[in-house]
Amino acid sequence: MLVQKILATKQDLGVISIKPDAPVADAANILSSKRIGTVVVSEDGETLQGILSERDIVRELGKRGAGCLTDPVSDLMTRKIVTCSQADTADRVLEMMTKGRFRHLPVMDDDKMIGLISIGDMVKARLSELSMEKDALQGMIMGH
Repeated sequence: MLVQKILATKQDLGVISIKPDAPVADAANILSSKRIGTVVVSEDGETLQGILSERDIVRELGKRGAGCLTDPVSDLMTRKIVTCSQADTADRVLEMMTKGRFRHLPVMDDDKMIGLISIGDMVKARLSELSMEKDALQGMIMGH
């Protein structure tokens, strides 16, 4: 299964982004209200500058306390981002996520961000694929 197909099956929330100079508290509010685990950091919503996860915020809260909530998002965001394209396979993306130990992956079309997929999206796609394979095998065994 390709990333393009996985993106097509997602509920279209678009890519939720925040500006790099926004306070971390704003990012935390977005994560909470949208019930998501990551927000993309971007000036224009298309150009990827970084990514900020709930884990990044909790890690900093544990180190410094609530004072970090007034810091700009750019201070806490991950700057070295691994991305994928619509043409990547689900297996390749799962491998990248596992090796990199991250749960969210921006999908790029050249330099433009067109989506974000999560480990949950990947698991759902893989389960769907396995279900189709099982049904096909059962059909072959039963002669249908």
